[in-house]
Amino acid sequence: MPKLKSKSGAKKRFSFTATGKVKANQSGKRHMMRRRSKRFIRDQRGTTILNESDARIVKKFLPYG
Repeated sequence: MPKLKSKSGAKKRFSFTATGKVKANQSGKRHMMRRRSKRFIRDQRGTTILNESDARIVKKFLPYG
């Protein structure tokens, strides 16, 4: 079997934890920040773990994850 290709965009945006969960950056912080609350901005720092239904989609794009 040939090697499987990964989606390049997914390689840059997602990574895996040691237990196999999908880790991603928080969304919603690029523009129109003045209307967002300070609490929202604070909570969006760092990364988050995707839920199972989204993680299943991402794992198709990253076959060796």
